[in-house]
Amino acid sequence: MDISEVLSVNNICSEMMATTKQQAIEELTNMLVRDGAIINKDEFIRDVWLREAQGSTGFENHIAIPHGKSSGVARTALAIGRTRQQIPWETMDGSDVRCIILFAVRPEDQNTAHIRLLAQVSASLADEEIISRLLKETEPKKIIQLFNSEDK
Repeated sequence: MDISEVLSVNNICSEMMATTKQQAIEELTNMLVRDGAIINKDEFIRDVWLREAQGSTGFENHIAIPHGKSSGVARTALAIGRTRQQIPWETMDGSDVRCIILFAVRPEDQNTAHIRLLAQVSASLADEEIISRLLKETEPKKIIQLFNSEDK
């Protein structure tokens, strides 16, 4: 799957203002609202927090992958943000988070596109070189290329 089908340069921010998990989710959600991917912000954020309550979406190496399957989503999309400072987040390796990849998934996509997206992003994040570049890269087009760098 070409990640650019769900991730546009408008939904990538390398200088997020957020200093908390809640602010990070809100800031990324706002980008998706402006882009038209989310049509009901409150409903979507509620669904993201319901998913967080099931278990943290903190990954490792300073990365978190919060996601919401929600009828507040008009089209499945991603937003990626990097914070100016580390944010406390429950992660698998105990690291604070600097990069958040927010998945907004339409209910009808939850068993197809969502699974493929998670698999593709997870495969990319298994590569330490990609993680290193993701935590430094400032050019949105190059960030998109990181997730399309190999056929996953």
